[in-house]
Amino acid sequence: MSELIAAIATGAVRSAIGIIRLSGEGAIDCVDRVFRARSGRRMACTGSNKLVYGGVYDKKGELLDTCMCTVSHAPHSYTGEDTAELQCHGSIAALGAILTELFENGARQALPGEFTKRAFLNGKLDLVGAEAVIDLIDAETVAAAKNASAQIEGAVTRKTDAVYGELLDIIAHFHAVVDWPDEDIEDFEAKNYLKTLATAENTLKTLLDTFDRGKIIRDGVRTAIVGRPNVGKSSLMNALLGFDRAIVTGTPGTTRDTVEDICLIGDTKLRLVDTAGLRETEDEAERLGVFRSYKAMESARIVVAVLDASRALTPEDVEIARKASIIALNKSDLPVKIELPPELSAIPSVSVSARTGEGIDGLTRAVGELLPSIGDVPAGEILTNARQAGEVSAALESLRSAKAAIEAGVTPDAALTELEDALNALGRLTGRTLSADVTDRIFQRFCVGK
Repeated sequence: MSELIAAIATGAVRSAIGIIRLSGEGAIDCVDRVFRARSGRRMACTGSNKLVYGGVYDKKGELLDTCMCTVSHAPHSYTGEDTAELQCHGSIAALGAILTELFENGARQALPGEFTKRAFLNGKLDLVGAEAVIDLIDAETVAAAKNASAQIEGAVTRKTDAVYGELLDIIAHFHAVVDWPDEDIEDFEAKNYLKTLATAENTLKTLLDTFDRGKIIRDGVRTAIVGRPNVGKSSLMNALLGFDRAIVTGTPGTTRDTVEDICLIGDTKLRLVDTAGLRETEDEAERLGVFRSYKAMESARIVVAVLDASRALTPEDVEIARKASIIALNKSDLPVKIELPPELSAIPSVSVSARTGEGIDGLTRAVGELLPSIGDVPAGEILTNARQAGEVSAALESLRSAKAAIEAGVTPDAALTELEDALNALGRLTGRTLSADVTDRIFQRFCVGK
């Protein structure tokens, strides 16, 4: 059992409920020293996962808050240790005072992610599931939440564990034949496992192929809205968002810096960036904004070039549109005067009116078609984490090398070295084998109290 830790698990904002968690040796005794149940019964004598009404008192015996208390006895808890939880009112002052009382009774402040780290170390979660906890907390779309929830339940691990078990069987068979030649063990023929390795290769490749889409699910798609001044970039951004986020005037150069916000297209999160109008200017502030516009274009996955359809095309329009993923022909509610040259015909274009909203749905559909598709991959089987994708990629590379070695007729031990490398990569993926510094780095991105 680890040393006793405690933390406020809810945000530092005014709220109806505030939660304090404890975990480790003496968690239940510690909470008994500050919490008094109305029934008079100690929490140590109360069963797990039962809410008990009472109050928290300071060392002078003065009431700090009325609340509910629950305990969980090891190993049947989130961390695998004895745990306690106080569900209080959301007063930041009261929660702070209660936490101080717990510290004076033997607890220390929990570090970021320390509760989940203990769950991992105590075998309650594998590493993929532990990483998915913070992904679920950070989820900004339903798709991201569903994928993280299913990963916590082991969706990725079930797929990779099947491969891990198959590789382990092959390696174990080889060593059994070598170590016990006098035993009645079927001879090891590496070529007999080629079909198994091909299936494992396909499993890992299918999993790795989800990563590009997974990054979009978790982080969204950086989308730059670019164009000359007064073509309607800010108006288009406001139309996509459904509210006035960017300032819109008839004066060229109104937007002098990048303006960012999030827009949902179905379950896909677009990180919209409204940029300063692209033009030559002597104004120092506007020139800096134009420079940032070009930087935004470079870092964006999707570039929406906005052209004023009510005016004839200019050379500047053409130059901007050449760098676009999609062209938005804005102001379609006015007489159309623009005509796109053949050189821009390969770039998707959509007529829209940011003022009336006409064509906005068509634009969002066109943007959606630019995003990678993974087909009907179940939630949870989509990689969203670069570390995980790296380990799957390493395992896949070693697996392919082993398969190629067997097909080339090399000695089995050479192929088995590659299979052991693949096994180690899968072990690092789920946390079977992992260095302490990597573990610490993973949990540093967690919030305190989780």
